Amino acid sequence: MTLARFVIKQCYIIDDSSRYKRVKQYFYDLIQNPRSAIRPYFDVFMILLVLASVFMLMYQVKVDLGEVGTIFELCAVSIFLSEYLLRLWLYNDIHAIFIKHYERAEFIERPFTLWPPVKEIIGKKWDYMTTPLAVIDLLAIIPSYRPLRFLRIFLLFRLFKLFRYARSINEFAKVLTEKRFEFYTLAIFLVFVVFTSASAIYFFEAKAEGGEIDNFFDGIYWALVTISTVGYGDITPQTTEGRLITLVLIICGIGVIAFTTSVIVTAFNEKMSDMRDNRVFSELEKRKGSHIIICGFGRVGQVVAERLFRERDHFVVVDSDPENVIKAKKLGYLVIQGNAEDSELLEQAGISEKARQILCLTDSDVINVYITLTARYLNPEIEIISRANRENTVKKLYQAGANHTVAPFEVVGMIAGEYIGQPVAFEALYGVLSGREDIGLDTVTLHADSTLDGVVIGGVDFSAHKLILLGVISHSEREVDGSASAYDLTNRRLHFNPQADFMLSGSDVLVLIGHRYSIVHFKERLESGALSGKK
Repeated sequence: MTLARFVIKQCYIIDDSSRYKRVKQYFYDLIQNPRSAIRPYFDVFMILLVLASVFMLMYQVKVDLGEVGTIFELCAVSIFLSEYLLRLWLYNDIHAIFIKHYERAEFIERPFTLWPPVKEIIGKKWDYMTTPLAVIDLLAIIPSYRPLRFLRIFLLFRLFKLFRYARSINEFAKVLTEKRFEFYTLAIFLVFVVFTSASAIYFFEAKAEGGEIDNFFDGIYWALVTISTVGYGDITPQTTEGRLITLVLIICGIGVIAFTTSVIVTAFNEKMSDMRDNRVFSELEKRKGSHIIICGFGRVGQVVAERLFRERDHFVVVDSDPENVIKAKKLGYLVIQGNAEDSELLEQAGISEKARQILCLTDSDVINVYITLTARYLNPEIEIISRANRENTVKKLYQAGANHTVAPFEVVGMIAGEYIGQPVAFEALYGVLSGREDIGLDTVTLHADSTLDGVVIGGVDFSAHKLILLGVISHSEREVDGSASAYDLTNRRLHFNPQADFMLSGSDVLVLIGHRYSIVHFKERLESGALSGKK
């Protein structure tokens, strides 16, 4: 067997190995995955290790810790080196590159050689090794080499490693990186001004009587101190020309500071919403258990969010309207500003793993259909409840994958039509919808030996108990006789506002609206057998 064949065989073995994939996934979650539950613990450990190693190295400048310091430094460097090698390993899959080149050679019927994939692997690894954070990781190991004491200047790079583990620092660096063109322009201007000013001050002050500029480096030092508006005062121009240069340089310094400040402020303003969303995503990852995604924070969404918040249920609001986002934040809700039909946003909101329901409650039927389609594609098992503002949209929502649809305007109209002319009913419904604690909706289950078994609805004086019968839930096999409307539930059937000749039977569930004291009293009388009616 040739070396190339042996390498390819081993690559296919690794590619089919579930154990290899589990190990690599574990280290990816530990070191790189920002959504991983164990990543924060690793970051905290590395931050403490970096700070402890820096403190030990600085302490040993004047105090010899002996073997203890040597062992600690060796352990710290071993961990830093292991982390560096793991990141280098995770950067790409070596076996996948070999397999890709091998299958390409087989497809075009050309002999396979090891050099092309090896060359690509070296190139990709080098790409990683030359990234700023990888260079910092490597330089952070150097201070442990004791024979070369001057290398301890690289001690600072251990502090720079904190950029990897502190997310806030990392976000700050990313924001500044996105403005690198502006900073490059500023750096070029700064170098030009400093070099020109240093040359001019050296030319006028070097030979002047009482001049404090002895060499060109003094000119550079003076220019940087002056343009930064620090002004130590250790070097001051003695000639008129030197003072004029100082005035110009101070004005340039004010401009540089103002420009730098405006660039940083602009960068953070542009990324502030993304940073807030990242905080929400992190909060969702930390929460245990599942949550609900509410798409749309209009009138309907606000009512739903209020109820969920009152019941201490976990949820996150997604809305593209800045005013609705601000309103949700003031109420203390987790909120993401963006389009809910965006699949990437829904993925970050946890629709594939942690979300158990998604509520499509925007005021646009088109958007609700798109959200339903996207949600069903991303998670075939999630429960989708969608709002339908028009009757012809209901069928489209079911076809798109909705489990349930809600037509709020139709429901309100149906309730108003059923209870027209009954002010007490409206008052009770308003109490339920407005969240009054003394008015509520409750269910009462009838047992087989209940005194209401075989009694018609008209034979029970609900008004005497200050109650309103909203509906009766019965077995799904029961016929719909005597009911104004019937809706099939899971293995049950809801008879909405049943008529007076509707006969009750054992195991039926009464859905009642009224004062909580009235409902409790009704249950007590029913249990004691004191409640009866006409059959």
